[in-house]
Amino acid sequence: MRLNRQLIGLALLLSGITGHGQADTVSFLEDIKPILETKCLACHNPNLTKGDLSMATHEEILDADPNFLIAGNHLDSILHQVTVPLDPGDEPEMPKEGDPLTDAEAGKLAQWIDQGAEWPDKIVLKEASKADKSWWAYQPLKKSPHKSIDTFIDARLAEHNLSRNPPAPPRDLVRRIYYDLIGLPPTPNQIKDFLDAHAEHPASSIESLVTELLASPHYGERWGRHWLDVVRFGESRGFEKNILNDNIWPFRDYVIRSLNEDKPFDQFIIEHLAGDVVGKDNPDIEVGTAFLVAGTWDDVNNRDPAQQKIIRANTLDDPITATGSAFLGLTINCAKCHDHKFDPIEQADYFRILAAFDGLKQEARVITTPARRREHAAKTTPLKEKEKALSKKLDDLTSKIIARGKADPEKFLPKTSRPKVDRTFNEDTFPPTRARFVRLVPLTNDVDAAKRGGIRFDEFEIWTAGKKPRNVALSKNGGRASADSRFVEDSADNSKNAYGPVLVNDGKFGRRWISSGDHILTIELAKPETFNRIVYSSDRPADLPTHTKMTSVGEYRLESSLDGEEWTLLTESWDREPLNAKFLDQRFLRFCATEAEDARLERLNLELGKTNRALADIPPLPTVWAGKFSQPEHPTHIAIGGDPNKPGNPIVPASLTTLSDNIPAYTLAHDTPESERRLALAKWIVHPGNPLTPRVLANRIWHYHFGTGIVNTPSDFGYMGGKPSHPDLLDYLASRLIENKWQLKALHKEIILSQTYQQATTHRDAAAAVDADARLLWRFPPRRLSAEEMRDTILSIAGQLDPAMGGPGFRLYKFTRDNVCTYHPLDEHGHDTYRRAVYHQNPRAAQVDLLTEFDCPDPAVATPRRASTTTPLQALTLMNHSFTIDMANRFADRLSNHSSKPAAQVRQAFLLAFGRPPGPDEKTAAVSLINSHGLPAFTRALLNANELIYLN
Repeated sequence: MRLNRQLIGLALLLSGITGHGQADTVSFLEDIKPILETKCLACHNPNLTKGDLSMATHEEILDADPNFLIAGNHLDSILHQVTVPLDPGDEPEMPKEGDPLTDAEAGKLAQWIDQGAEWPDKIVLKEASKADKSWWAYQPLKKSPHKSIDTFIDARLAEHNLSRNPPAPPRDLVRRIYYDLIGLPPTPNQIKDFLDAHAEHPASSIESLVTELLASPHYGERWGRHWLDVVRFGESRGFEKNILNDNIWPFRDYVIRSLNEDKPFDQFIIEHLAGDVVGKDNPDIEVGTAFLVAGTWDDVNNRDPAQQKIIRANTLDDPITATGSAFLGLTINCAKCHDHKFDPIEQADYFRILAAFDGLKQEARVITTPARRREHAAKTTPLKEKEKALSKKLDDLTSKIIARGKADPEKFLPKTSRPKVDRTFNEDTFPPTRARFVRLVPLTNDVDAAKRGGIRFDEFEIWTAGKKPRNVALSKNGGRASADSRFVEDSADNSKNAYGPVLVNDGKFGRRWISSGDHILTIELAKPETFNRIVYSSDRPADLPTHTKMTSVGEYRLESSLDGEEWTLLTESWDREPLNAKFLDQRFLRFCATEAEDARLERLNLELGKTNRALADIPPLPTVWAGKFSQPEHPTHIAIGGDPNKPGNPIVPASLTTLSDNIPAYTLAHDTPESERRLALAKWIVHPGNPLTPRVLANRIWHYHFGTGIVNTPSDFGYMGGKPSHPDLLDYLASRLIENKWQLKALHKEIILSQTYQQATTHRDAAAAVDADARLLWRFPPRRLSAEEMRDTILSIAGQLDPAMGGPGFRLYKFTRDNVCTYHPLDEHGHDTYRRAVYHQNPRAAQVDLLTEFDCPDPAVATPRRASTTTPLQALTLMNHSFTIDMANRFADRLSNHSSKPAAQVRQAFLLAFGRPPGPDEKTAAVSLINSHGLPAFTRALLNANELIYLN
């Protein structure tokens, strides 16, 4: 049974005999450690421990099973038994994944065990990543003898016996450049001007056009949209609630403005991570830190301490992931639970970066200038001082009245005979009363004894007198509830009856009416009824768990009326026990004050209310969802297995070890100020010696110009990412970026002025047989317009595009908020939505017609590469959506204003939509269509043409 294992032992003995009759000593570090790390650690590490075994340390192995390693006896050691089969040809038990041990490896393990299985002190095994620091992406930028983009491309094409296409037709080229740089179609006049200039001076005409478009404010809108994809910019928080972030739009404007200014990208990156540090009191820079909180956030407020730690860890994982992918092309987040399995990123590296963000909170903060702060303070300070003085006078007077009441409560207060108000069930009984209207007048809520309103009811019941009582307040019995609601019915932000008063008499306890504040709840019955009992609740326990934040009524009175004009008191709450001492104090104020004191209280309250209203009328300082920062209260710890409830060794803010061979490393003390942590990380990312950051950025620029990057995984330059198709060209572009002081416009121009960019899209079968995807760029890859380009184009050619820039975004959905937020696509798109699509308020998990159908990504995650799908819904949306039908009508109006002659209308339509005049057959067919079915039918057909949405 032990034949194979004995043969291995004999073989190692025979092969290891030396001239002195002793076997060669096996080195743990040189021989055994590599075997265990490559063959065992993938499954048996502190973060995984399959079979309840970690093999990271000698102690962990022996703690799991002393027989796993029996020094001096490899045959009885479990490690040998599970890695070497009993009989030759059989499969070993381990490893279950990956290649089995070779005979040489098994022999070394057996010899090491027989020699005593010595394991040096403090040696911890770590699973080796697939790539190490020698990986191509981590190497310094290489210099090349080539001096232009075309020489790199031509050299690679020559290796495959390929050559570039001839130049693209000028009409195709001008349309390509316009969409590429500003995302909008050229007008017929712009095309004509370019064609005229190109006919005389081809090269200078193209350069002039590129210079002009790079200076256009629309450039920032187009390329800003690209960057917003990369940094997962969304305008809602995601998760269950998915609440809108109405004040993160300034970051979008900041991105657009920065690109239009051609801000150096190294500065841009620093501002993303530490804009509040390098641009303190400068709103145009401070807003950059919205990058850190632009992702999703779980704000459900789980009260379990363990879950809170996990949520906090996940919250910080978002900016770590975004930072690694957007700037470095590294999947740092994969090292959260263990050392990265593919790239040389230690788990400790992950927490070194986490330590830089440990003081970040997902919140809005005031971002404004010092002058505006002073101006605001000048207006508010006098009012705040007045409010403080009035409050002092009010407190002194109320204290005096309350003290009088406490001295002799029986003299002043009504006697109590009923229990205090209970939010789960309240019942008021009274002599039978005939009425058609009942109203509840809240005097306080049960949270704040001094405030009225702000209550919530799940049900309000009115029960008739007699042997068979009925709840006549029920809506199914004809009762109708009315009151102010905290949420306005049918508003832009809420669906009809969300938290409305209709919920108090629907017979259900799952939803509640939420009051707007100081108000009265009125129930109108179907007809006058005789009743003697009223029941109401805010949190009835028979149907719902207790909600400790649900406010109910504190003090109140109930009234009835036959006509809704004259009201009669049914009952008041003064005969109930007060809820607590604060409510008792309020009763003292009500019943113990003299007439003069009542008058003075009223005057003070009126004056205080006036002062508070004046304060409220002063516009608040602007706030932006850009994060708040504070010094971490505790040192950062590695989380064992990624679980923050299992803290490991403490960790300090520091740079990644991944690039330690190329960039000077930094290590900060655990008490380093929070702001210095983020700034140090930012400066390390843009360090002149860091080859990753310029490579990743240059690759992104190339990606958006050609549809595919030199590395086709723009946010992953690691082992699992794509390999560069033109590595020398990538280094050239990265070097040019640095030479241009990290400004992008010069690189755009160099790319567009290349013959590679200007070549035609013509398909050649022979070239496609060698390079089907044209990764080697033997032709310019044609592409479909992005969703935003399509919508902007339709608006543009219809003459409806609003060029207004910046500010809060428009919505193509109806937003409703209940316990969670819902986004309903609009069937009709009004004129207020005719701005460029980059200004659409973009929530997560929202479906927006046209944009969603044509692959506009959900910003729940970063989208460095957009999908380009073809589905039936796309055709149906373009054909039948009210937006495209409306735009077809507006397009027709524009053509009618241009000319009353169909032939002229057709020519202008083709120039606007396709940038070219119609051919003879197209002109004849189009005129016939207009004559038969009208101009809108023709324009609708053009909006559905492939030529409109595809670029050559």
